Parts: sequence; C-alpha cells; structure tokens
Amino acid sequence: MPYYGYDFIGYGLVFIGVVITLIAEYFVNSKYKTYRQVNNKKGLSGQEVARMILDENGLTDVYVTEVKGTLTDHYDPNRKVVRLSTDIYHGESIASVSVAAHEVGHAIQDKEGYFFIRLRGFIFPLVSFASKFGYLAIMIGFFFNMLNLAWGGIGLLLVILLFQLITLPVEFDASKRALVYLDKMKILDKKEHTGSEEMLKAAAMTYVAGLATTLLEILRYVLILVGRDRDD
Repeated sequence: MPYYGYDFIGYGLVFIGVVITLIAEYFVNSKYKTYRQVNNKKGLSGQEVARMILDENGLTDVYVTEVKGTLTDHYDPNRKVVRLSTDIYHGESIASVSVAAHEVGHAIQDKEGYFFIRLRGFIFPLVSFASKFGYLAIMIGFFFNMLNLAWGGIGLLLVILLFQLITLPVEFDASKRALVYLDKMKILDKKEHTGSEEMLKAAAMTYVAGLATTLLEILRYVLILVGRDRDD
C-alpha cells in the first residue's frame, strides 16, 4: 500500500476516536445535567454524604474539601483528602451525592490497599514522563525522519495506554462501592439509586472512550511509520 493509503487510514482512525470521545462526553453530560436537577429526598449534600461514608469506614482522618471547577472532583491519596467541586460539595442532587460517594470509593480502595489503585500509583511517575516526551519524540522522529526515535515515542504512548487500562477497574470498582454504600446506608431510595447507577455508568464510559481513543491514536502512528518504512 502506498504511503498516502496508510495516512488516509490513520486520519480515519483519528475521526473514529473523536466520534467515540464526543459520544461518551454527550452521555455523561446528559446524565449529569438530568440528575443535577433532581434533589435527593433526604436533602443531603455531597459533602455530607462523603463524610457519612468516610466515617462509616473509619476514615475519620480523611478530610472533605471544596475545589474550584466543574466535575474536578478527585481523591488525593497523598494528602488523604476528598476534593469535591463546588456544585458537588454543596449540591443536594442525585448527581452530587453519586459523585461524592464515588470519590469516597477511591478513599476506601486506598485504605484497603486495592491492587489496581496501588499499581496505578506505582506507574504514575513513568506515565508523567511518557505524557511529556512521548508525543515530542514522535513529532521529532517524523520531522527529521528519525524513525527509531518515533518508535520509541510510540513505546512511551503504550505506557499511557497501560495506565488507562489499569484505571478502568479502579473507576468501575469505586462506582460499585459508591452504589453499595448509598444503598446500605439508605441515602437514596430505589428510584434514586437507579438514577445514580445510570449516571455513574455514563461517567465510567468516558474512561473507556479515553482508552479507545489512545489505542486508535497509537495505531495511526504505527500505520504512518509502517508506510514510511515501506516507501524508503
């Protein structure tokens, strides 16, 4: 196949990746918008729910703080802090308590030494390096026709792909834990629980989409390199 044939396929893969990402973002934003407008019947805020589940698990040393932004919620394992965005922290919606419970799920994983969260933390420094220099190596390799350098850059992107793959069970497990405690502690009723499950599943799909997009991007670079190798 001529080089331009590989290039055409490569752009097709990029297009597919963009479509997958847009679809995943549409679903999560749609579910979030829907359940952001529905308050839970107990009138509990995301901060209150996070604190309740943390205390239930003996995590009294883990703090819950507010952070700026929209859906910037995360758990910091180094400082033992659950950070909730303003809307989630103060909000009393099904979306707010669901996201808050999900982030606490990560804190529980940390406490129990969940394998995949430990593995993700272990390889994170390498992922940070790969994110900074992987694409740079590929671009320099393409521009100066240094194909070995470009292949090395692809190797670094595989580290990112591995990190995203490990992230999947971490995120799915955190959502599972969240739903268990929302039900066990009777924070949500049956109908509200169904809505919470829908929203968390949609959010998890964004990680699947991210993995698929990275994989397609790597395949595109591989096709370009294979095409150049055949044309030389």
